[in-house]
Amino acid sequence: MEIDIGISKANREKIAQGLSHALADTYLLYLKTHAYHWNVTGPMFSSLHLMFETQYNELHLATDLIAERIRQLGHFTPGTYKAYVKLGSIAEDKEDVPPALSMVRNLVLGHEALARTLRAGFKIADKGSDQPTMDLLTQRMQASDMAAWMLRSHLENSQSESLPKT
Repeated sequence: MEIDIGISKANREKIAQGLSHALADTYLLYLKTHAYHWNVTGPMFSSLHLMFETQYNELHLATDLIAERIRQLGHFTPGTYKAYVKLGSIAEDKEDVPPALSMVRNLVLGHEALARTLRAGFKIADKGSDQPTMDLLTQRMQASDMAAWMLRSHLENSQSESLPKT
């Protein structure tokens, strides 16, 4: 059955493509955050372990919301790691298990990259007059900006200036 929700087929396709990039970045950041939760060590273990868990759970829930919006627009969602790497902008780590503060820095950079992807998708949704997608992306931007701030706060007054850029 043809979809007739007040958004043209061409706009729905562009919006779904933007959402696919957001889904890829969200999933890749989820995966990285979950791995850090498992592997963090050091004096901040307890606080980082719990913060990473909170963040990966939030990212996991977000993947479902984004994927379901793509489906509502009449498109299939990407669902393979290969597709996510192709669509995403979250950088792979240079080392298998970075030190704790490098993990924090990497996640800040990941949330900032995700926020840029979400903002790009918002512009596409705005042009297509897709308010539900705009609302979803606004919520995702808020969550990502909040997570980056929380992570960034762990780097203040630390040796973060000497951390390698990844």
